Amino acid sequence: MKENQKQRIALSMFFLASGFCFATWASRIPTIKSLYDFNDAELGNLLMILPVSSLIGLPISGWLVSKFDSRKPMIISFVIFNFALALIGISQSILMLAIAVFLFSFFMRILNISINTQSISVQKSFVKNIVGSFHGIWSVGGLLGVGFSTLMVKMDVSMYAHTLMVAIVSMILTLGAYPFLLKNDKSPHGNKLILGKPDKSIMLLGILVFFAAVCEGGIFDWSGVYFKDVVKAELFTLGYLIFMVFMALSRFFSDRLIDNIGMKRLYIISSSLITLGILILILFPYFWPCIIGLSITGIGVAAIFPMTFMLAGTSKKYSPGMAISIVATYSIVGMLVGPPLIGYIAHAFNLQVAFVIFMIAGLMLIPISQLFFKQQQKAD
Repeated sequence: MKENQKQRIALSMFFLASGFCFATWASRIPTIKSLYDFNDAELGNLLMILPVSSLIGLPISGWLVSKFDSRKPMIISFVIFNFALALIGISQSILMLAIAVFLFSFFMRILNISINTQSISVQKSFVKNIVGSFHGIWSVGGLLGVGFSTLMVKMDVSMYAHTLMVAIVSMILTLGAYPFLLKNDKSPHGNKLILGKPDKSIMLLGILVFFAAVCEGGIFDWSGVYFKDVVKAELFTLGYLIFMVFMALSRFFSDRLIDNIGMKRLYIISSSLITLGILILILFPYFWPCIIGLSITGIGVAAIFPMTFMLAGTSKKYSPGMAISIVATYSIVGMLVGPPLIGYIAHAFNLQVAFVIFMIAGLMLIPISQLFFKQQQKAD
């Protein structure tokens, strides 16, 4: 097997395990809400810990990927990320839970910057686009995580036993893949953050992932609660599962769609699908319409992050690691604003009204993406 194929498979294992672990956490949010008797606003406060800790982790992750090969911070962050996941399950108090969630999100941010930086480096040894497939594998991991979580909930397995099992399996998978990762991918230039006049292209890409994060992150955090409290579905993980299925399938086709219709059109199509899916979810809060709405939304959000990180990786001003780190900052702000805001609006009105935020965020992808491509044409 060629060296670049080994690197691709090894990196895929990290994307797979990362998606599996994150979906385990997201699937158990309704369980956490019940265990601690949180209302929507209190759950929103807990969810705010994720973007705050991620924001703290961003400058550290940017420094690490510019100082070392991306694989070193990748493996260290993954070990602590798994430990934090197990700790979420074993927590016996709100303070302990908050600390565990902080560690989980902090090291997930370092992990995400590392694996996305390495994906841009691995892409250079391939002719066809492959970055979308990595995000597709992350979604497959998420899909497996939701499926396994659904089984655990159905079998009434404790959250501690569930998270511990996931952490152990993920560690075995990634430690086996680590020796085959791409080495020496540290960029020799563009590793310093320039604080003068901001790069307009990078800023626009950041705004794109901000709105994408509001949609994708919000659905991750609130779809289970929506199915439990609004749709009244007994198996509340099912909505999240459907969302992940369609997002995963779409991501495997995103590279081909980019080649065939181009990113400019794909942003418009993605935005339209997100808006339509959320509208169905709001207007028809019943089981089958919500399944269809989440399916359409999953297809819509699928390509946004892969496309935007690919564009960031082509920056002439920054190295791929630094560019992705800067753009990812905007996504953290999106996660900081989105999920907690949904909680507060839901507490004041209801969850259906709160979901309008996702629809607005989806619509904003069209003007921002078109502005980016105009800016790119001027620069060329």
